[in-house]
Amino acid sequence: MDKYGLIGYPLGHSFSIGYFNEKFHNEGINAKYENFELASIDDLPEVIDSNPELKGLNVTIPYKEKVLNYLTTVSPEARAIGAVNVIKVIHKGNDVELKGYNSDVIGFTQSIEPLLERYHKKALILGTGGASKAVDYGLKSLGLETVKVSRYERPDTTQYDKITPEVIQEYNVIVNCTPLGMYPKTSSCPDLPYEAMDSHTLLYDLIYNPDETMFMKKGKAQGATVKNGLEMLLLQAFASWEFWNGKDI
Repeated sequence: MDKYGLIGYPLGHSFSIGYFNEKFHNEGINAKYENFELASIDDLPEVIDSNPELKGLNVTIPYKEKVLNYLTTVSPEARAIGAVNVIKVIHKGNDVELKGYNSDVIGFTQSIEPLLERYHKKALILGTGGASKAVDYGLKSLGLETVKVSRYERPDTTQYDKITPEVIQEYNVIVNCTPLGMYPKTSSCPDLPYEAMDSHTLLYDLIYNPDETMFMKKGKAQGATVKNGLEMLLLQAFASWEFWNGKDI
């Protein structure tokens, strides 16, 4: 039986295990999907060695960037983004090749593109982690200018206290790549001047639990278009399967 899995820490929130095991059951695929909760990315070789039937892995927080050091090859897209969330495991005799891809960018661009209007030219990306890099790459590929927003002074970022109502009017696409508002802390949200938003504002939240975050609710109250990350998740899971069983670098 083929095996697939997810590496990250912690994995209590994982969507993938339910999605893939249901897919395998419904489509009669002789495979199973497991969670591999790794306290350190240094434990990855042991997971590979002790699971010879492993064909593929998804990668989540906090290892999307750290895993790059363990891969044999990386797709040009994932290399440009600087983050990997899909690994294809190829067994060649006693050797194992690990090929890295990024399906976040595919899921994100395919799900936000239908919502973009001609007046959506500039975007704020909230957060600086691995997912934000895929979002940045995706928005630029769709022709938008981007600025990353961080709580801390970092190169090539702005800070929340510099996001004025005027900035909100100019950067009218805002993507939340932070965990703010995720269950169970559903009352929290990024610190922004929501009152400056209007019907030209598009808010996209990578969070999908709850369905409507406080970030989305506050924007919606001002007339903004809002979307959560569930469709992105489904699309990137579909892309993961394609990488494991179809496309090659």
